[in-house]
Order: sequence, then structure tokens, then C-alpha cells
Amino acid sequence: MNKTMTTLALAIAALLTVSCGHRCEFTDKQFETPDIPQGMQIHATFLDEISWDIPHQNWGVKEWDADFRAMKDMGINTVVMIRCGLGPWIAAPFEAVLEAKPDCYYPPVDLVEMFLTLADKYDMKFFFGLYDSGYWWHVGEFQKEIDVNNKLIDEVWEKYGKKHKSFQGWYLCQEVSRRTRNISKIFADMGRHAKEVSGGLPCMISPYIHGIKTDQVMGGDTATTYEEHEREWDDILSNLQGVVDIMAFQDGQVDYWELYGYLCINKKLADKYGIHCWTNLESFDRDMPIRFLPIKWEKMLYKLEQARKAGMEDVITFEFSHFMSPNSSYLQAGHLYDRYCDHFGIKNKHKSKLPCER
Repeated sequence: MNKTMTTLALAIAALLTVSCGHRCEFTDKQFETPDIPQGMQIHATFLDEISWDIPHQNWGVKEWDADFRAMKDMGINTVVMIRCGLGPWIAAPFEAVLEAKPDCYYPPVDLVEMFLTLADKYDMKFFFGLYDSGYWWHVGEFQKEIDVNNKLIDEVWEKYGKKHKSFQGWYLCQEVSRRTRNISKIFADMGRHAKEVSGGLPCMISPYIHGIKTDQVMGGDTATTYEEHEREWDDILSNLQGVVDIMAFQDGQVDYWELYGYLCINKKLADKYGIHCWTNLESFDRDMPIRFLPIKWEKMLYKLEQARKAGMEDVITFEFSHFMSPNSSYLQAGHLYDRYCDHFGIKNKHKSKLPCER
């Protein structure tokens, strides 16, 4: 190396040492407000690989393994596959679905086997999400939705449930906000069959509240009042007693100031029918003009505090890997993970680094 190149290399090294050697002497704790909300911790997340409106990250098993590890380190002990298929896209080559819907695209990876294997490895519970045709139950052919799923339940339990210790429940994935589309019968028939096949493993649902941030209301429909919400869901749940074990209403379709009221109604109804009441914390932001970005930490903490005050038993998020993970393609998600770990005093093995530290 000649003298000029040596001098240049030393100069660059000096600049890097100065920029990376500087460390902030302050901590976030110093600037917290006196009455910062307490909130409650997240112990479950959905896995959204057959997605509807968020982009894929195109992960293989190595990326998923790293993400399960980050979940576990944060305190997550339960993963719920949000659905095993939607329309023509399926997470594994299910014979029951391929027979009923021959236009399905044959999947290149068995995501169910992958997720169950990773859940086994990290000692997590796995809930299997059923198939959503995206069509039959919307056009009145609800019995076909039930029949295909009941056949699928038999297939899935035989193929996966009997060999994976992590297979611990079922997720009834058809999402509604109101008493529509024969939803009580759909949930009751599929949930009852799933429990019979698996020896009583729990069934979970995650409806949404027909609030001002739903697509229907933003498109001109009217949001339900507290009274309407309670009346309609009282009727639905009265038909699901003994079938649905966990109810986790999505928390993002209402305004922040009214969330606590809806959560209290949900808890009241769950107690009435002997159902465990969780909240589904949306970790994406519905208030932005772009669908969807990781939520602001202040908003997340506010919702976690309302859940705590309303007596929710636990929190599941939709969803960790895109909107809260240090491995996410969204840079903001890693920072949200950092803020969450800082707030709850969790040792953060995945803390985001400044550009000069990478």
C-alpha cells in the first residue's frame, strides 16, 4: 500500500471511530412522563402467511426460525396460523381443499409443517387456522364452507395433530363484525367437529367491532353503538357456548376513546358464556394513508392499558412478524420491539442498532 492510500485509510478509520464511538449518555427512562400507562404484555401472535392485505416478506425456514426466537425472547408462548388458505392460495397441499376447489394453486412449501416444527422447537402452542373460501359463505353457500372445513379438520388432525406436541388448538378464521352470513352456525358446526376430532382442544375466534374504521363504515355504512354491539354478540355467543373457548376481538376498528367501552362489553359477554376473553392488539396503524405500517408505540401502549383496565385475560397481536419484529422488512417494527422490551423490562437480545453500529 502506497503512502497516499495509507493516509486515506487512516483518515476513513478515524472518521468511523469518531461517528461510531459517540454514545448517547441519556436513557429513555429519563424522559418518561409521571403517569405513563402501565399496559399488559403480549403472549400470542397470529402468523399471517396466507395474507389478505399485507405484503409477504418471502422468508424461508432460517428467517422464520430467527423470528420464532425473537417472539420467544419477548415472551410470546402461542402462535395462531390466521388461516391455512384463502381462496385459491393454500399453506399446504390439503386434499380436502384441492378436491373442493380445483383452481387452487399448488403450494411449494408446507408452511403448516414448518410452523409446527418451529413451535415444537421453541416450546410454543400452535393453533391451526381453518380455510376461508372468500366466497361460499359470502354468497349464501355457508354449508359448503362448513363441509370442506370439517373434512379438512379430519385431514389436518391425522397428518399434523397427532405428531406435533405444539398442536394445541383451532382458530375459526371467518371474520365478521355482526350477526351476518349464518356465522353462528358456521362457527358452531366447525368448532364442534374440531373439538370432537382432537379430544376437546380449544377453539378461538377473533371478530372485529363494526366501528368507524371498518371498510364498511368508511364506505357509508353506520357504526354500531355499544348497545347494538352487545345485543348482536350476545345472540351470537349464546349459540357458541361450549364450542368457542377464546374470544379475541380486534381492537383497531374503533376510535381510541371508545375502545375501553367495547372491551368492557366483550369481557361481560365472555364471562356470561364461560369464554376466555383476550384482546387482539393490532400492531399496525389504521390511521395512516398507507396500508399498513407498524403502529406508533404511544398508540400501542394506550391500547394495552385499556385492555388491562377492562380486565382482558391476555393479548394476541396481529401481527408480530410484519409489524413488531426486529427481523421485519419494516425498520419501524424493530424499534417498536425495542420500545416494548424497554417498557416491560424485558432483556432485549435483538436491539436495533444505529447505522454506524451495523
